[in-house]
Amino acid sequence: MGVGQIKRAVFLDRDGVLNPVVMRGGSPASPRSRHEFSLIPGAGEQVARLKRAGYVVIVVTNQPDVARGLLPQDELAAMHRVLADEAGPDEIRFCPHDDHHECACRKPKAGMLTQAADERGIDLAASWLVGDGYKDMQAARAAGVRAVLISADYNAQVEASQRVADLAQAVDLILEQG
Repeated sequence: MGVGQIKRAVFLDRDGVLNPVVMRGGSPASPRSRHEFSLIPGAGEQVARLKRAGYVVIVVTNQPDVARGLLPQDELAAMHRVLADEAGPDEIRFCPHDDHHECACRKPKAGMLTQAADERGIDLAASWLVGDGYKDMQAARAAGVRAVLISADYNAQVEASQRVADLAQAVDLILEQG
């Protein structure tokens, strides 16, 4: 990054963006074990494309199953090691809280994004969030970043200004629009 250049980021939701969701009772959910966790094909290459274009790539994911006692910390850590090793984001941030905790980090609040921006000197107005749910889109609005929704059967009702089929198309869009 040269002198005077702004630092831009792409914030990536984890479940439904970098790895498939797990359907439980007809609803999308997060994997609860390393055995349920796998990256979507090409996730690492898409992260690499963003990094080559000068973006800081930060995963921001709600993981309320930690607070609910359904996801042990060691399983979450194992999944995040796979994510770090195979996809190579610059950072992985997660919120382990449930809605009733009313924390600042849980999406749809912008805490994970704004804290990362403060710590890393990121210009939020020049940044993006790629997600698959309404909480992602609301967090993007709250943080002042542009948003892209990965379309899925379970999110047809989610309002989004930009909707794409998959992570590769999201990266294409981001690189095209800057």
